[in-house]
This record gives sequence, C-alpha cells and structure tokens, in this order.
Amino acid sequence: MNQKDKAIAYQIFLYLAALFITSLVVSNLIFQKFFYWYPVDTSVFGIPLFELSVGILPYPITFLITDLISEIFGQKKANQVVVAGIFASFFSIGILLLADFVPAIPSSPIGDETFSQVFSLSPLAVLASMIAYLCAQFVDIRIYHFWKKKTQGKQLWLRNNFSTFASQFLDTLTVILLLCIFQVLPWNMFVGLVISGFIFKVLIAAIDTPFLYLFVYLIRRRFNLKAGEEIQLENESERYE
Repeated sequence: MNQKDKAIAYQIFLYLAALFITSLVVSNLIFQKFFYWYPVDTSVFGIPLFELSVGILPYPITFLITDLISEIFGQKKANQVVVAGIFASFFSIGILLLADFVPAIPSSPIGDETFSQVFSLSPLAVLASMIAYLCAQFVDIRIYHFWKKKTQGKQLWLRNNFSTFASQFLDTLTVILLLCIFQVLPWNMFVGLVISGFIFKVLIAAIDTPFLYLFVYLIRRRFNLKAGEEIQLENESERYE
C-alpha cells in the first residue's frame, strides 16, 4: 500500500475511533431519561417491553464500529480504540465532578440543583458502564476474531452477530446489575430491563449487519483487500515526517 492510501486508511480509522468514543461518552451522559417503544403490547416481569434508557440508543453503534475496525484494521487496533474509550469516559467523569462542584451564579440559566439532578448520577453510570463495557468489548473482539479465523475471513454475518449477541448480553446484565447495586435503579426493574435491553440490542445488531457488509465492501474495494485481509497501520506516523 502506498503512502497516499495509508494516509486515507488512517483517516478512516480516526473517524471511526471518534464516532466510537463520542457514542460511548454520550450514552453515559444521557442515560437518566427513559423512553418507550411498543412494537408489541407486552411486558417482562412488570416492565413494558422496550421501556428503555435513551443511553441505549448510541451504544450499539460502538459494537458495530469495533467489529468494522476488527475486520479492516485488526484486533490490535480494535483493542486500542476500546482503551481510548475508557480513558475518554473517565476523563468525562472528572469534568462532570468539577462542573458540579463549582457554584452557579444567580443569573445562570441552569442552577446547581437542576445541574446536579441531571448529572449527579452520571459518574456512577460511567463507572458501571465502564466495568460492563470493558468486559463486553474485549469479549466481542475476541469472539469476532475467533470466528474470523474459523471461517477464514468468510461469513461476515456469523462473526458479527455471534460476537455482538454474546457481548451485548454480558454488557446489559453487568451494567443493570451495577446500577441496581449502586441504587441508581430499583431492583424490581432489574430482570425486565436486562431482558428488554438485550432484546433491543439484538434487534439493532441484526439491523446493522447489512451496514457492516456495506462498509466492509466499500473499504475492501477502495483498498483492493481480499476476504480476511487487514490494513496494517503500525507505521502510520511516518506520513507526518
């Protein structure tokens, strides 16, 4: 691959990493608002199916992006993005704590009480999310590459869905459990939210499979990659010299 193509590939990687980190951080900041979507009128252990936190909306994007990075750039780059997401999330905790600590002036459009009501639980949410996220993302990447080797780079839908289903269940179970332990959520919502959240994420994972195929196809076509072939970016810094 020539230097021009490597520079373009590196830009694509940076944009994917930026989308990943943004989706992750935002999902932790907006989690306190709940919404409902009732494709079927049913409930699970007293919780209406798909009565969910809005924080779940951007979160499945993170698994789509890590699968895309794993497919095109390899396991090492996917792990690097996961670590960068952890750093960004903990950095956001520090900013939130500082912003909550400094007093608002009398003319401030948003006072201390309103700000604290919206963001005071965010550090706990970030902590719970990061523990779950750390486990789920590394599981997702490992399972993805396990099936990639087994299928010799073929059957993209298989490794995408198998890795995402397993990691999303682990993520949903862990984050809801920790939020209940931290008393952010009541225990009577635990089972219903776990089942509803997992079903919602499975549906999103199934829906995003065609998009993964599309993005992989476009990138492979642009860089003339064979099935299972990865772009190596270890020397991407050389383009700045």
